Amino acid sequence: MPRILLIDDDEHLAAPLTTYFARFGCTLESAVRPSEGLAMLRAGHYDAAILDVMLPEMDGFELCREIRKESDIPIVMLTARGEVMDRVVGLELGADDYVPKPFEPRELVARVQTILRRQRSVPPAANGVQHRVFDGLSIDLDRRQVLRHGERVELTGTEFELLALLAAEPGKVFSRDDILNRLRGHEAELYTRAVDIVVSRLRKKLEPLDCIKTLRNAGYALAVARSEPA
Repeated sequence: MPRILLIDDDEHLAAPLTTYFARFGCTLESAVRPSEGLAMLRAGHYDAAILDVMLPEMDGFELCREIRKESDIPIVMLTARGEVMDRVVGLELGADDYVPKPFEPRELVARVQTILRRQRSVPPAANGVQHRVFDGLSIDLDRRQVLRHGERVELTGTEFELLALLAAEPGKVFSRDDILNRLRGHEAELYTRAVDIVVSRLRKKLEPLDCIKTLRNAGYALAVARSEPA
């Protein structure tokens, strides 16, 4: 049963959401203060976290930043409706998705379920190969582990899914629509920007490798040579 942590200072929100998530086979636990939520994340295993932007002690963006220093757990941000920049900032800090307030509980459950499915799935591997090795880059699809020059790279679920997609067919140009079909979940107005943000985050984490190429008005491709098995 997936275990979800909600960090939101609205004490009236947790109880009905806990009941609603239980109907869909998820355990929802809650914290009203970021410090409490961080302690819970460090003390136990959670499959995803839901963060409100407006919080005491620190806002949701700072909390997201703190979580990303320690964990690649999927994060859904709760933002004010119409605050597009809040959503952009959240994505830039490593959030996997966002839901604008006010929201229907079913929508929030659906977003979380989508992220959890992405975490459990990977693009089909050619000839059953689940370990892809390139010059300076190793991708283990079973363990969801990425090594850059032998050093582990911590990726969010969304970043890993993007890299796995590009690595499935090195050199192939994937359009933003292709990528969105894989990483769906964001609202239409941020579709294009969301893809660009995730690509930018992934590129930064893979430095000094320069393996994701942009083809103007076309999309993105993994441009790195395969390494032959030893």
